[in-house]
Order: sequence, then structure tokens, then C-alpha cells
Amino acid sequence: MSSTGARPARTSWPRTLARPLLGAALLFTGTGHLTFGRQEFQAQVPSWVPVDADRVVLASGVAELALGLGLLLLVRHRVLMGWLTAAFFVAIFPGNVAQYVEGRDAFGLETDQGRLVRLFFQPVLVAWALWSTGAWRAWRAGRRERVSAGASATHRRGG
Repeated sequence: MSSTGARPARTSWPRTLARPLLGAALLFTGTGHLTFGRQEFQAQVPSWVPVDADRVVLASGVAELALGLGLLLLVRHRVLMGWLTAAFFVAIFPGNVAQYVEGRDAFGLETDQGRLVRLFFQPVLVAWALWSTGAWRAWRAGRRERVSAGASATHRRGG
């Protein structure tokens, strides 16, 4: 359902392909958090976080698995899944910044330049989540409807 209560509009084939690709990527990354990449992901937990780094990695891994499954299986709720996934990517961005600022090596990022370049990929992930699920398009359509409804109400009142 969209914010207007109607079923989300059909999507193009690139969006239809991009959404499950993002879901699969999140499943892979979430699995990595829980298994083979666990120590490296700990390098991205900011030193100022008052929770054990391993617990943060495990929790974020579970969140990634849930989001990945949601993107793959909850097609009727793809707009909501897009917003949740984008919010997750925004929420974990401080970890990427901490990795850069604190100079922590992980995932082959062993230079300040490499860690800095990585920071620019987080907005790409946010955009991918919003675009592939139609979340951004649904928000814009709802906004247009609200603006149009407001203009109609003003016109009816004689304003």
C-alpha cells in the first residue's frame, strides 16, 4: 500500500530487478556480519558507541537479513521496505565515518583515500533503496496529491 492507501504503481523492469539485487546484497552482507566478516565489521563500529562492538555487528547483521528478506518477499510492501532500508543505510553511516576518522582498516580499505571514497557510496545505497522500491516516487506522488488537495480546499473556501 502506498501512503495514499492505494496499491503501489507497477514498476519498470530495471526497478523490478534492482530491488531483489539489493535484497540479495543485504542477505549476503547480513550473513557476513554473523559469520565470515564479523571481525572486520567491528572496525566500523564507532568507538563512542556505548555497546560492545560485536553486539552492534550482530544486531546490524540481523537487521540486514530482515531487510533483505523483506525486499525479496514483501513485494506488496516494497515502498515501506524502501523507506526502512534507506533509514538503515542512513543509521549506519556514522560507522563508515568513524572508520575513516579513526583510520581503521577493514575490507581492503587500508588508506585514508580508500576509506574516504567509500563514504560516497552510502548515498548511492540510500538512493538505490528509494528508487528500486518506488518509495521516492510514491512520496512525490503523495506530495503532489496533498498539494493539489490543499489548493482545491483553498479554492472552495474562496481563498
